[in-house]
Amino acid sequence: MIRAILTVLALLVALPAAAEEIGAVGYRFKWLGPNDKIVVEAFDDPDLAGITCYLARARTGGLKGMVGLAEDPPYASISCHQVGPVDGDKAEKLKSPHEVFSERASLIFKTTQVVRFYDPKRRALIYLTYTDRVIEGSPQNSISVVPVGLR
Repeated sequence: MIRAILTVLALLVALPAAAEEIGAVGYRFKWLGPNDKIVVEAFDDPDLAGITCYLARARTGGLKGMVGLAEDPPYASISCHQVGPVDGDKAEKLKSPHEVFSERASLIFKTTQVVRFYDPKRRALIYLTYTDRVIEGSPQNSISVVPVGLR
């Protein structure tokens, strides 16, 4: 029993970060159900303390959005910042590229993701957000760069 609980906890730790909603603004009125909106969320890098990313993305409202059947547009922007001390040596050892955030953008086939890269020459972390689909994703993307351990 304890082994099963520890296994579940280990799997949860290995998952990409979950976002905390900071706020939202409506951009399209819907007669039935919630309006279409742009949501601003924050998440901390799950592998590296001291880095927080802010993600702004569109969410579809209406009746389909209310029951979770709508497909969100592939538009998102990201801004990542150092909000505390960052261990530069640990940053150099992180897997690159590595998914640090993922959330569905439709019922089954579409996902908004954030992938982290490390550029050792410039000692910088690069965070890329994009939306993919099983069949055809979108090339629309946004990046944010955080310098690490400037000397």
